[in-house]
Amino acid sequence: MLLTVVAFIVALGVLIAVHEWGHYRVAVACGVKVLRYSIGFGKPLLRWTSRKTGTEYVIAALPLGGYVRMLDEREGEVLPQERHLAFNNQPLRSRAAIVAAGPIANLLLAVALLAVVNWVGVTEPAARLAAPPPGSALQVAGVQSGDWVRRISIDQQGWQPVHSFSDLRWTLTKAAMAGDSVSLEVASRADAASRVLSLPLGNLQQKEPDEAFFEKIGLLGAWTQPTLNQVMPGGPADLAGLRKGDVVLSVDGRIIHDGAQLLALIRDAGSSGRASAQQWVVRRGGQSLALTVQPRVETAEDRSIGRINAYIGAEPEMAVVRQDFWGGLSTGVQRTWELSAMTLRMMGRMVIGEASLKNISGPLTIADYAGRSASMGLIQYLSFLALISVSLGVLNLLPLPVLDGGHLMYYLWEGVTGRSVSEIWAERLQRAGVAVILLMMSVAFFNDINRLWG
Repeated sequence: MLLTVVAFIVALGVLIAVHEWGHYRVAVACGVKVLRYSIGFGKPLLRWTSRKTGTEYVIAALPLGGYVRMLDEREGEVLPQERHLAFNNQPLRSRAAIVAAGPIANLLLAVALLAVVNWVGVTEPAARLAAPPPGSALQVAGVQSGDWVRRISIDQQGWQPVHSFSDLRWTLTKAAMAGDSVSLEVASRADAASRVLSLPLGNLQQKEPDEAFFEKIGLLGAWTQPTLNQVMPGGPADLAGLRKGDVVLSVDGRIIHDGAQLLALIRDAGSSGRASAQQWVVRRGGQSLALTVQPRVETAEDRSIGRINAYIGAEPEMAVVRQDFWGGLSTGVQRTWELSAMTLRMMGRMVIGEASLKNISGPLTIADYAGRSASMGLIQYLSFLALISVSLGVLNLLPLPVLDGGHLMYYLWEGVTGRSVSEIWAERLQRAGVAVILLMMSVAFFNDINRLWG
């Protein structure tokens, strides 16, 4: 719990500080006097004033945002000799640059974080696939349990290497959401000859990257040996006589090839709401044993599944993914662009009703993910920060009056018409923007409650 709180506060502090620093630095560069640079809202915990610039720097008690207060005739009296330093007296291009600098700073932070992750290197499951479910795109294409994916081609635009399972998952997600066709170069063993498979993801109806999405693709997980990793005392596995280290050879006469296949069979046993006993054959210490396992029926995500209270599957084979300076930087830029585009597409689909509002996450879910990523190590935490930084940057560029994108929308109107938005319309749009933000926050909080305690 403490790690989650600390990781969440650090994440918010870094992301907000970088966002406001973007506004601050460009304001100073444009000759605007900055009165206050604040990280957080509410009662100041720390404050100090620069003798050189007169800017007051504040760290406040509520770390859910921040602001840069600039000299502005619309917000207070400005001395005649300082009017040229006021924000409202700057040319349109300077005001637009100052407003856009915050979201851009978040996107640049994401590029830097992802570049660092690529330079240091990440240990990830190798691109070796578990048996895809019957009827899934990968199963129809001919993927078999244990196949290694070496290269991938999107819409026949050339082959690119696949470095890890997450690399493959990300590329297939982009292709499926864009409706592209995919070709995979796979091999049954790491040293075996390759074969090329066609994957028509353009026919996939579902476009949301959730569990059902990956089930239809058939990308449930990396290949793992069908081994019992840990058995909970008193559970169905323990009562059946199963032990840690048992390798499952077959279930009801069906040969088991990997951990994902075994897990699916256990879950499916309870799909009707009443699980029947399964006949297992396991290998233990060089001997084969026949055991009867009675899964327990439980409800998860509004459906009945079978459980045996044991951890299924050994650790997957791992690969270290590391890039040189330019390669890591280039990948950081490309991944930030792709994440931004995907975020915008998902938002657009939610607006027109093609994607569920359940995809909106609030501070509770973000805090939970912050704690989980921090517990996994620094590299995973930096990757999490990059993802949230992209989301923050894209969100602030939306054309809502209370966000930076709303102000940019006003400046676009001013640039096209030659006059600023009237005070009456500015007030109306401000109220509408606040209503939309409050609605989004309510949905996010509701999703958090359902996701974490539902």
